[in-house]
Amino acid sequence: MADKGLSKADRQKKKLGFMTEFQNRLETYPNLLVVHADNVASSQMQQIRKALRGRAVVNMGKNTLMKRAMTDYKENKDGKWNNKENAEKVWPLYDLLKGNVGLIFTKEPLADIRDVIESNKVGAPARQGAISPVRVVVPAGNTGQEPTKTSFFQALNIPTRITRGTVEITTDYLLLEPGQKVGGSEAVLLQMLGIMPFAYGLKIEQVYENGAFYAPAVLDIKEEDLLAKIQEGINDVAGLSLATGLVNEASVPHHVANALKSLLSLSVATDYNFPESEELKGYLADPSKFAVAAPTGATTQEAPKAVAAPVEEEEESEEEMGFGGLF
Repeated sequence: MADKGLSKADRQKKKLGFMTEFQNRLETYPNLLVVHADNVASSQMQQIRKALRGRAVVNMGKNTLMKRAMTDYKENKDGKWNNKENAEKVWPLYDLLKGNVGLIFTKEPLADIRDVIESNKVGAPARQGAISPVRVVVPAGNTGQEPTKTSFFQALNIPTRITRGTVEITTDYLLLEPGQKVGGSEAVLLQMLGIMPFAYGLKIEQVYENGAFYAPAVLDIKEEDLLAKIQEGINDVAGLSLATGLVNEASVPHHVANALKSLLSLSVATDYNFPESEELKGYLADPSKFAVAAPTGATTQEAPKAVAAPVEEEEESEEEMGFGGLF
């Protein structure tokens, strides 16, 4: 935030302006993403800001200044902010302001903003000493390298053969595991093959939505998943209720259906009738009604007619030609 070209008074004014703007965002935006910006170049950050323009606000600044702004926002010493409840909800953010951290404020669905962030990752080479965030596999295939490089591949235990005067890797080779440090040989190999295995961008650490903090993995849960889980829970409650004889909203439909089945069974076994049982007895008395009622039954009924018609024509044509009397 400090600018050497500014006077002390101007720098102080700039800090206060940043704090006020930051507090206003805490007051205004219901959603935010806590992101880490490690290995993100300034040019890449500008691209991310451009992609989010009109949809979200990227807030980067000194952690100490943001923490001070949060403290003032919570205590509300100057009386600028009235939403004390919101200050309490967002306060856990204070402990998350560590390292190279930034905040992305938005009013849009957080999953959409997350997708924009993920789409703006940039490929990067594996530099010696870096920690691999992913599994790095060298694929099988022709490397285009001269046979003199064979010893280099052998030193890394990578299976190769010479094909048409170049080195070919015969099988996929696992070079790095997540968390493993990149060695000098691994870095040279990946550079030699033109492989950029790492992708750097803003990394989402925490999500804040309408007063609650949660892990970014929750953004992967779709509405269909939630509905399926809810239905699964309802089924479990209904099954337990039926097994124990409890009556509740989950089990009532099953109790009613079971009661109807019992009444239908009793009606079929006796002379007692009611509208639903009369229809059932009609089907039992004339099973062909099942075929009429079923949609596939209509197709089954029509099929024999379609097949029978040509047979009748064929018999008539034989009689017309005088062949009928021979058999």
